[in-house]
Amino acid sequence: MRTLTYAMNVSLDGYVAAPGGDLGWSVPSDELFRYWSDRVAATDLALYGAGLWRSMSSYWPHADEQPDATPAEREYARRWRDMPKVVFSSTVTAVDWNTRLVTGDTLAEIARLKTEGGGPMDIGGATLAAAAMRAGLVDEYVLLTAPVLVGGGTPFFTTLDARVALDLVETRELEGDVVLCRYRVQHR
Repeated sequence: MRTLTYAMNVSLDGYVAAPGGDLGWSVPSDELFRYWSDRVAATDLALYGAGLWRSMSSYWPHADEQPDATPAEREYARRWRDMPKVVFSSTVTAVDWNTRLVTGDTLAEIARLKTEGGGPMDIGGATLAAAAMRAGLVDEYVLLTAPVLVGGGTPFFTTLDARVALDLVETRELEGDVVLCRYRVQHR
C-alpha cells in the first residue's frame, strides 16, 4: 500500500498561509528549496487541491524558461512537470503537465490510489489534506516550521473527530532556523 504524506511549510503558530493567502514569510532558503526539489523527485504521485494547483501551475511549468532562473529552479521546474499529479476539483476545468483531473468522489479516489502499486504519494493544499486527514487517509505529516508567527490564516491541521497518535521519525534543522519534523501515524 502506498504511503500518503501531507508536507508543507508552516509557521510556528501552525499556518500554511497568513491572512489573505500571504506566503511571503515562507520564502525558502537554498537548503529548503533543495529539500522540496528532492521531495518532488522522490514522489511517485502528487495530489493537489484546486488552490495549490492554480498556484503551482501558474509558475512552475515554464519557470525554467525565465532568463534569470537559477539551475536549482530549472531542475525543480523539470521535476515538477515530470512528476505525475492528480488535481481534485469541481472548479478546475483543464490540467496539463503529466496531470489528470478528478471531479468525483475525492476520498474514494484517494483511498483507491493508496491501494495501487507504486511509490509514495504527497498531498498538498490545506482543504484537500483536511478531508484526507478526517478520513484517516494520511500516513505521514512533514512540517517544515519557520520561525515566524503569522497570527492567523490557513491552518496546517484541521479539526478532527478523534485523537491521532503519531510517532516522531525524523527531525533536523535547516538554514534559516527552519525545523523539519516528520511524524508517522500509528495505525491500529
